Amino acid sequence: MKITAVDLFYLRMPNITTAADGTQDTLLVRVRTDTGLEGWGECDASPLVSMTVYCCPMSHGNIINIRTSLIGETLDSPSDVLRLSEQVLRNGLDIQQIQHAYSGAEIALWDVIGKKLDKPVYRILAEMSGTSDTAHPKLPYASVLFGDTPEATYEIASGLREQGYRAAKFGWGPMGKFGEANDIALVRAAREGMGPDAQIMIDAGVVWGTDYETAYTRAEAFAEFSPTWLEEPLAPDAVDAYGALTEKHPSVPIAAGEGSSIYRMAEDLIVNGGIQFVQIDAGRIGGIMPSFRVRQLAEQHGIQYVNHTFKSHLSLASSLHVFATNPDFDLLEYPAAGSELSQRLVKNPFQVDPDGMVRVRELPGLGVDMDTETIRPYLAPVRIEVGADTVYEQTPI
Repeated sequence: MKITAVDLFYLRMPNITTAADGTQDTLLVRVRTDTGLEGWGECDASPLVSMTVYCCPMSHGNIINIRTSLIGETLDSPSDVLRLSEQVLRNGLDIQQIQHAYSGAEIALWDVIGKKLDKPVYRILAEMSGTSDTAHPKLPYASVLFGDTPEATYEIASGLREQGYRAAKFGWGPMGKFGEANDIALVRAAREGMGPDAQIMIDAGVVWGTDYETAYTRAEAFAEFSPTWLEEPLAPDAVDAYGALTEKHPSVPIAAGEGSSIYRMAEDLIVNGGIQFVQIDAGRIGGIMPSFRVRQLAEQHGIQYVNHTFKSHLSLASSLHVFATNPDFDLLEYPAAGSELSQRLVKNPFQVDPDGMVRVRELPGLGVDMDTETIRPYLAPVRIEVGADTVYEQTPI
């Protein structure tokens, strides 16, 4: 079959705030074929910047946009996805955001192939890697922001416990901005709200930059509350600082990796940063296959792979297929407090089963269906012009 269209859809909430909430807008990518099969993917990046990577006019042989590289190409097998990915990245060699933007299309290509082969994506990945195709349930941890105060954080945590969550991650907000005592109070509130038996994770939101000494001090202070990890205490590219931090063997394990927009960034954090949990966003790193390669690297190094998903259940699906077959990677970041847009993106969001676990679906492709009618009101029309030429005009969803 041939790829006939690569459609882009910029969706946004009516009001965008400065909160560290990536669910306020999004870029969806739809890949259509001449057989009628279509696939969907989502980018976790600045939507309008990413859109230009799909349609910018050619500058020379190393700046060719993603749509030009894909439309008209053959898509019949997993090997075609790998071939097309190589072609897209080679043609866009000098486009600095190429992997980040391409994530949505790459995910959509896997969705198409899964539907063509009538298999869930995780089974195709297992066949390609020669590993078991048995899927294992994951424990969802509700992913939320800290409240503005410890008291607000306690209320958020209590609410999650009442909903039945056995794990939750609290991040960003005031963490690291008002001194050590406030940071400790926030973590204490999260622990007290979730109760003594739940897992809690702390996301510092890169607040200490390269200051690994402060990150170490906070990790030791937080240890009293038994968090599963301290996430992104340092900047995404502060690999040397991560190495210095982990060499001090803090009492709380260190997690990072969501900022990896290419495989090598994640590899650097694992090999040289010494992190114990690597968190990968399929919508940032280039899609499903680069994420799967990081999963394999985590297995080789004996560390934990965890998805990063603070987006929609379309993103959750793409992330879950990557590590569904590894029983030891048993934690799943679960978007629990996103915008109305993110919650309504698919018709069949992943539910937490009665045993408190989330399972990948035995459905072709990603296993989720887009709710195009419901999300249409969030569509922000886009037309990109260069001189008298229309470079791209968003098609109806």
